[in-house]
Amino acid sequence: MPDILHRIEVKASPKNTYEVLSSRQGLADWWTSDTQGDFNVGGVIKFRFGTLGGFDMKVLELEPAKRVLWEVVGGPEDWIGTKVSFDLAKNKDFTTILFKHQGWKEPVEFMHHCSTKWAIYLMSIKSLIETGKGAAFPNDPHITGYQD
Repeated sequence: MPDILHRIEVKASPKNTYEVLSSRQGLADWWTSDTQGDFNVGGVIKFRFGTLGGFDMKVLELEPAKRVLWEVVGGPEDWIGTKVSFDLAKNKDFTTILFKHQGWKEPVEFMHHCSTKWAIYLMSIKSLIETGKGAAFPNDPHITGYQD
């Protein structure tokens, strides 16, 4: 099965990086401002993107300063059952984020779109951590002729 894989480094501790990946405010500041739900292991987080719809993520793992793992339980059919993870490692004054969106059945065109958007949102994480301002939906860069 194909996966989306990205790697970035942010100038912050793994603890501070983990906070923006696991808290409602952090997620709302880098991914979508419409973020609600239960952010604890076993809970479901609902991410909404206006008229485009959204995703429901079941929280599978939370390891402070190390790992966040979700399973997609609601959203586009291509996403259902896939898993999204953020693995964190200290690297001098930086934290390396290894991102995976794994379990795609096949590399459909939508996967190409999602890979680009994930890269944009990872840069939003970096900006949020390093400057205090992310680019969450609806203020994210758009890559299609419609608001994506």
